[in-house]
Amino acid sequence: MTNSLPSTMRASVLLGAQSLAVEERALPALDDDQVLVEVTAVGVCGSDVHFWHDGRLGDWIVDEPLVLGHESGGRIVAVGRAIDPERVGERVSIEPQRPTPTSRETLIGRYNLDPDMRFYATPGVDGAFAQYVAIQSHFAWAVPDTVSDDAAALLEPLSVAIATAQKGGITIGTRVLITGAGPIGIITAQVARAYGASEIIISDVSPARRAQALTFGATRAIDPLVENIATLGLAVDVFVDASGAASAVQSGLRAVRAGGVVVLVGMGAGEIALPISVIQNRELIVTGIFRYANTWPTAIELVSRGLVDLDSLVTGYFDLDQVDAALRSTTQPGVLKSIVTPNPTAR
Repeated sequence: MTNSLPSTMRASVLLGAQSLAVEERALPALDDDQVLVEVTAVGVCGSDVHFWHDGRLGDWIVDEPLVLGHESGGRIVAVGRAIDPERVGERVSIEPQRPTPTSRETLIGRYNLDPDMRFYATPGVDGAFAQYVAIQSHFAWAVPDTVSDDAAALLEPLSVAIATAQKGGITIGTRVLITGAGPIGIITAQVARAYGASEIIISDVSPARRAQALTFGATRAIDPLVENIATLGLAVDVFVDASGAASAVQSGLRAVRAGGVVVLVGMGAGEIALPISVIQNRELIVTGIFRYANTWPTAIELVSRGLVDLDSLVTGYFDLDQVDAALRSTTQPGVLKSIVTPNPTAR
């Protein structure tokens, strides 16, 4: 720590379903391998909205006060004893997880699947709707000046899109179908374009989101209430569901060519019916995405080279006293990414 830092900070705390309070808390204590980050931007994610609205997300139940927010970036203001003090002052994007170093999953490079992962803003682990957060030094990724504070935070959802593209094998000439034109769907469209996809078809029931998708790399936008994706003869190489809607998954599977890949990203019902005969007869590869691993260097490069635009996704700013409004804003027409600014003067 440094003498110039305050002893306390403000944090927005989820007390229960749809119950938030701003509390004064002690600054996080640093382990030897950690850094302290003054948070400048936090993106609002759908998982934050689920936790706030329902008090749970799938099997995760909020049974004690929890700080939400896991898409974050900021500036290093203090370091643990094992970290070079020259890092103080660096602008960073936070990879918000802490896997067990010796788990089988970590040792094979798939640390996102570590069963004992400690991930920001999941029950038992506070997130980034706070003025300061602690993170292991190697998960505080330095960003160049060409990456804005907002983009530094949004490298997290970009990492989901990169993991999706990697799982799908998207490359030059790939034909891609994406259902759901929310933030993940639109960022995935941008990544697909950057990776050389020849056609990027995106579907959504919202006219505003379909229009937005076309400005972010989609080559065709479909209204699934008007056109049946399953019967259009699309024969795409890769289908990405970013909606979580059972009907989207079921119709999208039927739009994949033989030998194609299906990547399920959206969070919806725990169980849905699938057209097993289609999967078998076409030998489709069906897989899921659970966060990401080893994606930040690629994410930083995509943004710094101008291949992915994250700044234009931002549609509103909120401070710590307005987190409730930030969470509610995600259902409003035209909203893509709401940003919480815990330290507005530090931006």
